[in-house]
Amino acid sequence: MENPNTKIMNTKPHAILVAYPLQGHINPSVQLAIKLASKGFSLTFINTQSIHHHITSSNPVNDPNHFFFGPTNGSNLDIEYMTVSDGLPIDYDRSLNHEHWFGAMMHTYPAHVEVAVREIVKSRPSTCCVIADATSTWASKVANKFGLYYVSFWTEAALVLNIYSHVDLLRENGHIAPGTRKDEIDYIPGVTSLKTTDLMSYFQDEDMTSIVHQCIFEAIKDARQSDFILGNTVQELEPHATLVVQAQIPFYPIGPLFPHGLDKGSTAMSLWAKQDCTQWLDTKPHGSVLYVSFGSYAHISKEELEEIANGIKLSGVNFIWVIRPDMVSSDDPDPLPIEFRNEVQDRGIIVTWTNQIAVLSHPAVGGFLTHCGWNSTLESIWHEVPLLCFPLLSDQFTNRKLIVDDWKVGYNLCEETPVKKEEISHKIKLLICESSGTKFKERINKIKKLLESAITSDGSSEKNFDSFVNDLKIGTKKKLCFSLDS
Repeated sequence: MENPNTKIMNTKPHAILVAYPLQGHINPSVQLAIKLASKGFSLTFINTQSIHHHITSSNPVNDPNHFFFGPTNGSNLDIEYMTVSDGLPIDYDRSLNHEHWFGAMMHTYPAHVEVAVREIVKSRPSTCCVIADATSTWASKVANKFGLYYVSFWTEAALVLNIYSHVDLLRENGHIAPGTRKDEIDYIPGVTSLKTTDLMSYFQDEDMTSIVHQCIFEAIKDARQSDFILGNTVQELEPHATLVVQAQIPFYPIGPLFPHGLDKGSTAMSLWAKQDCTQWLDTKPHGSVLYVSFGSYAHISKEELEEIANGIKLSGVNFIWVIRPDMVSSDDPDPLPIEFRNEVQDRGIIVTWTNQIAVLSHPAVGGFLTHCGWNSTLESIWHEVPLLCFPLLSDQFTNRKLIVDDWKVGYNLCEETPVKKEEISHKIKLLICESSGTKFKERINKIKKLLESAITSDGSSEKNFDSFVNDLKIGTKKKLCFSLDS
């Protein structure tokens, strides 16, 4: 008679992957799930009901229960999909009330996730781990409660993780609140030097006691208690920061995690309906178009947006500008200056959302005015588009340092605040002009080759991913054997 314990040990390992409910975190989480499934895992992918509702409302979906992982993403993927509440009504405006939302994510959402994990573990005895975004505050506790490994998914640069890991050092030296030092930071291991303006926005705030800060610091603490950390970066891209992090915790750089080489949008993952800009781009000269997008979450003041609009108008360049309905506020769906749309209609289009990869890969695009989100940074490098940096929130200020100071593949939009239309116009023309474009593209091509090399069969990211899978499977067998013997 077959031993049931042997059957459990021979079953395909099962992972629970919990995506953080923001667009910039969902996209790489979906790619991670697909990659894990291709390596022989079965998965349950957990999304929030609110995000599911927004995506299915904005995209034509044949099967809303499997829309992330349908046939367009490859056959035979063993991925189940489920949703849980984040503790707020589906139609509640999280953008307008983001502190309430952070509170729910910290205090209510974890209970819903825990109930889901309990049900999954009961029905899937081969469950070995919870994979949760590193912004989660609950993951280590839930994983430990059910005897599972906790795999933290870091969706930002290794440099950012390294800085977060040295928060106590920054406090001791007075470079973050309640300190007031503004001189260069030269004592963080793996970092030659930083300006205080290169720190993440949460470290630049005078008040670091808000619910948002509580969430961030609790999440970093929780991530450092994980058994493994997967990073959406490339070790050759950030060699010094990667080595410092790996000396402290089991960190596996496995990026870049985006659908390189796939079609222009087969997967329904967008919170807003996408407008196809391809036909318009086809009419424009090579390298003549500025793509402008400030991401899926961060807000901008009406004054800044108006100044940027006037700078774009003054520059005279062709452009595509993504303006979300809540970019300034949900209460101000069209914050552009009066008459701006009419004045630039001959050389620009303004859309609520578009397929960023399709735009960046088009030969007419010569520059990207960006908030410096990590996904946007990697995608722009992949498609060899130089960047014009206007960070707004979180890690974007640190990413700007990498782009402008370390890799030298872009400019700061404005050196001083508040932003001024004259400097904006000058920087746009500088980015798009032939000489600067060529200079940047020579450098950006070298960095792209690092990304390309990393994801080959012999590349560092692929080897790191295989090492993680092997280490997890070995650890799971040991843990399961111990559990069965006891």
